[in-house]
Amino acid sequence: MINVSIYFVRHGQDEEGFRGGWSQRGLIEEGVQQSKKLGEYLKQNDKDYRIDRIISSDLKRALETAKYVGDSLQLPVEQSKDWRETNKGVLAGMPDDEADRKYPGLYFNSLGMNERYPGGESPSENFTRIHKAFRDLCKEQIDKKHLENVLVVTHGGVINIIYHILNKIEWTNKNK
Repeated sequence: MINVSIYFVRHGQDEEGFRGGWSQRGLIEEGVQQSKKLGEYLKQNDKDYRIDRIISSDLKRALETAKYVGDSLQLPVEQSKDWRETNKGVLAGMPDDEADRKYPGLYFNSLGMNERYPGGESPSENFTRIHKAFRDLCKEQIDKKHLENVLVVTHGGVINIIYHILNKIEWTNKNK
């Protein structure tokens, strides 16, 4: 039996003070350095991790992280909308003070599970999308007999959902 691994990595540090979601804000210098450091670490420890494939959320901060890692490992990066963070609709990329003024008290954990961000998705839709992306990746690895280790560069909220799925813990947007 051959073991394959799927590793999940959160993108490097991005600018604070803005609502994330599907914004296209990039990494700050610290995030660039974190991404380069991760790439070098994986390269130096190739015998332990053997990354064969990199898949990344297509949002700028994740994609930049993946490209730095990919450069170190000399691997291409596959972009995918499936691994995006929650769609925060009109709030995506909005400065926090403006969001607080226009949408007081509107945060991910303040939504009902089926309540959508204005122009965005609900926590339930977010969970379903990520669960499907994870299931599809696992199925692809099995069906196409991909005997390779995959690095998925994504977002903290996505990794939180995957953690809950793998540990068979009920997920809600109220979890810490």
